Amino acid sequence: MLGAAVGAQVASAAAGSDSAVGSGAEEITLRLLYQLIVILLATRLVTSIVRRLGQTDVSGEILAGVLLGPSLLGALFPDFMHALFPASTATIFTGLAQVGLIFLMFQIGLEFEFQRHLGGNHRSIVLISLIGLAAPFAMGYLSAPWFHARLSEPVPLFGFQLFFAVAMSITAIPVLGRIFMELRLSHTRTAALTIGAAAIDDVSGWIILGAISLLVKGAFSWGWIVPRVAGLAAYVALVFFVIRKPLRRAVASHLARYGGMRLTSIPYIVILLFASAAITSNLGVFAIIGGFVIGVALHDDRQFVEEWKRRISPIVWVFFLPIFFAYTGLRTDIGAIQGWPGLVTLLLVLAVAFLSKFGGAYVIGRLVGEGHRSALTIGVCMNTRGLMELIVLNIGKDLGLLPTDVFSMLVIMALVSTFIATPLIRWLMKGQECRATPLGEPAAARG
Repeated sequence: MLGAAVGAQVASAAAGSDSAVGSGAEEITLRLLYQLIVILLATRLVTSIVRRLGQTDVSGEILAGVLLGPSLLGALFPDFMHALFPASTATIFTGLAQVGLIFLMFQIGLEFEFQRHLGGNHRSIVLISLIGLAAPFAMGYLSAPWFHARLSEPVPLFGFQLFFAVAMSITAIPVLGRIFMELRLSHTRTAALTIGAAAIDDVSGWIILGAISLLVKGAFSWGWIVPRVAGLAAYVALVFFVIRKPLRRAVASHLARYGGMRLTSIPYIVILLFASAAITSNLGVFAIIGGFVIGVALHDDRQFVEEWKRRISPIVWVFFLPIFFAYTGLRTDIGAIQGWPGLVTLLLVLAVAFLSKFGGAYVIGRLVGEGHRSALTIGVCMNTRGLMELIVLNIGKDLGLLPTDVFSMLVIMALVSTFIATPLIRWLMKGQECRATPLGEPAAARG
């Protein structure tokens, strides 16, 4: 009787909408396919346009994501946008975006060539990084109560202050690497200084962000927070002091034996990556931090990095990344910034972000001996937010710290800082395309 009952349940499931081949699954698949077709087409179209305007691909990808959301598509064709991105596929769409971010943070970790980025003039790099991080963090923290009083939804003040300060502090090292490479400026002293400073900024930013997520999730209970901070510290120590060496030896042995990375080895790397993401998620920090930790642990093996970039990175860039940008765009509603008060608030957000980051980096650049034009370039570079800012903003929205209107303002800030970077860097560094210094070449990366 038990066998008959099980057989009946299996037959019923196979015929029902819950089956992987049932009518309900097919409907969800079809809707998801429509979404992916529109996202990839829009990304290619907008990217081709902005490239002609002298922008990098990442600028077009970010803009395409915003245009697919309520800001344009939803404003012009609300019924079509809701039909294209229905609630029935929201969970799947979110899951794809988050898995893509885990892969992306792993690859960003792989790109952190610390010896190359931080070699040479350590004092200048460290000072530019510290002031470039501290000035916007302090200004963001101090100005946050004014913005908090004007939020459309109630959120905890302290959590908002901390998060707003981090959002002001981020620099997009992947965007900078790509801009310098495309403009043939990656060997210049200014490029090495800013990439090195941005590397320290981003690592510090992720550490602070992890602490904020613990504070907010723990409702500021030290009994909840302390064990998780200790657990996270223990996990990072385990990765770098216990797991890292045997893992690198295993990877190096595999590459030496086969002359490259075999397809059969990739699932094991992916399992390790997902396991790390699951561990940091269970510790109360976002899963993407786990991806970043494993990436940094493996970044020294440049042959593995090149093999990964050749075999796996393309699918992340052309598939997962546009999904993340579309996911961000669906959460961005420029129409939520209403009237003159909303516009004034937006302008003040831009002022706080740009003046603190650009101003702090420029001043310290001059103090460490850089010329006026070089210090201006450093300020522009450190002010570039790009993809890293969007990741941070989505974390803030998931934590419940960013209402839609402020989230949209900060997305606009990330877009503007990214769009102005390329033309300004091209103008400020005109004539330096062929110059190189012993400070080292920053790694090529996407944004």
